Amino acid sequence: MKNLSLLFLCLFCLSCGKKENKYDNSSETLQDTVQQKTVADTPLVQEENTQTGDTIFMKSKNENNVYTAEGTLHAVTSKVYVKFTNLDSKNLKAKIILPESGNIRFNQIIAPDKTSDGPFGMDLETKLEQKGDYILIIGHSQMADNPYVGKFVVQLDM
Repeated sequence: MKNLSLLFLCLFCLSCGKKENKYDNSSETLQDTVQQKTVADTPLVQEENTQTGDTIFMKSKNENNVYTAEGTLHAVTSKVYVKFTNLDSKNLKAKIILPESGNIRFNQIIAPDKTSDGPFGMDLETKLEQKGDYILIIGHSQMADNPYVGKFVVQLDM
């Protein structure tokens, strides 16, 4: 009886083993083709220039070939840092747009070699003489009253 039980156990184990699927390779190829077609058919999603914490990373231009982002100043002492990369030596035209009048300006521009210039007003025009990562610091003018707290839009045209 033990031998018969052992025989059935062996047959059961062998029958439960992985069966070879002759269509396995073609299903992988079909799956790869479907994935490639799906990736090719999806439109490229443009990254938005959004504020994360106190920093706005300018990564993509809009249809007018201008970097645009919305930012927020939360408190009287806060600053917003706008980071962008200059690949060509050219001029920078930057602008802060407010929904209402307010005390806000470009405080500084920091070049890739860590030199800085400023303060400026709500409009900024300067020559970018170096290639690399720049930082614009937006904040309140310490020389004026009524610091601005709220949303604004910053535009960079290079």
